[in-house]
Amino acid sequence: MTYLLGFTFILLALGSCRGLQENDVAEEPELVFQASKYGSLWPLPQKVEISEASFKLSSSSFRITDAKESGAGSSCSLLQLAYRRYYEYIFGDVKKQKVNKSWKAGLTDLLELQVWITSSDSECDSYPTASSDESYELLVDQPVAVLKAPKVWGALHGLETFSQLVYEDEYGAKTINATVISDFPRFAHRGVLLDTSRHFLSIKVILANLETMAMNKFNVFHWHIVDDPSFPYLSRTFPQLSQKGAYHPYTHVYTPADVKMVIEFARLRGIRVVPEFDTPGHTQSWGKGQLDLLTPCYTGSKPSGTFGPVNPILNSTYDFMTQFFKEISDVFPDAYVHLGGDEVDFTCWKSNPDIQKFMEQQGFGQDYRKLESFYIQKLLDIVAATNKGYMIWQEVFDNGVKLKPETVVNVWIGSGTNTEMSNVTAAGYTTILSAPWYLDYISYGQDWQKYYKVEPLNFNAETRHTNPRLERKPGEIPD
Repeated sequence: MTYLLGFTFILLALGSCRGLQENDVAEEPELVFQASKYGSLWPLPQKVEISEASFKLSSSSFRITDAKESGAGSSCSLLQLAYRRYYEYIFGDVKKQKVNKSWKAGLTDLLELQVWITSSDSECDSYPTASSDESYELLVDQPVAVLKAPKVWGALHGLETFSQLVYEDEYGAKTINATVISDFPRFAHRGVLLDTSRHFLSIKVILANLETMAMNKFNVFHWHIVDDPSFPYLSRTFPQLSQKGAYHPYTHVYTPADVKMVIEFARLRGIRVVPEFDTPGHTQSWGKGQLDLLTPCYTGSKPSGTFGPVNPILNSTYDFMTQFFKEISDVFPDAYVHLGGDEVDFTCWKSNPDIQKFMEQQGFGQDYRKLESFYIQKLLDIVAATNKGYMIWQEVFDNGVKLKPETVVNVWIGSGTNTEMSNVTAAGYTTILSAPWYLDYISYGQDWQKYYKVEPLNFNAETRHTNPRLERKPGEIPD
């Protein structure tokens, strides 16, 4: 599976995706462009009422504060940092601005945005989850605007919406219209996938992507951190993996401190970090630092000197995976880890005499999908023992591997997507749809429109679940 950057939808059954086929979106008449009555709101909230009455905001007087009734106060660093961040989004770097000490508030000035967390448990010190409450209500009136949300995650989205409502009038004064908004996400999983194996990305670039995701209310960073080309994750348990598998053992790796920084930066913006460690295929970089992990390929009766997927017949393979995923479960706090399982090339397995003998002993015949399922099942048991849930690419489901009911199936193959979605959701699995949103496909002209014409629920309604979620890759997109 080729990745670059992406978006994704989770339906109680949606995920990561391949490119959109040419005939997936019908040709439509040329669009007529006109100014939106909702201004710069993005994505559009569920309910919006904007009046013509307007108020002015001044950096000298406007403040973002905690409401007296709020379940989160000054001790909630997540919100306090967000207040400062959004104040600067609205007014710029106030330190560089001259303060007008003689300024006095006018009758049409908005002086304050009060943030009211309505629940006694604000989840301020927690990590966002797949079931986090991200709803909020925003009332902009003079002299005080009020943002109400059950949890801090909704408050973060409300702050983003408030900042988008602010504009400059013809004199350059910060202005906002009287507004009433009630909002919640259509999809609980709205993700972006970044591939840092094929293209190493600096921490600075990753953080910039997270900042931009928050501005668009994405809430899942699907970190496709390793793959065939390189292994930039610096493992404490197996440091030789990145020492020998990364593009460079010092400059092109993610240290434990780097990973911790990314996770916390994301948390402060309401974003989950879901790592992907794809096996048994896509593992060439793993084999450089872990001897005997990959299957030796044969030409006739002799080893060819090349290696294929993870060797599924050795006990040492599962000993390694047990230790490795124990570390991953400790490093990444999210409830899920993505285990891949896609695009396994059976050629090398078929050439190996030891694999052939094992196949015969297990009664698999010549069906190497059964061997793949044998490996995947053992891996799923290993990960389940760490109390983590798992996401997998659709091939694992298609091959009949026994899955836990809470498994998330990632649909990425462009052809037959609707049928696949129907099958996966009918089986009761939560699904992430990624297939229509691979952003690494380069086209001429304006190709962005097709990404927004996709309706992720456009499959057999009789088997569809009603609690949808979303994710996108660079290759995935938001709602």
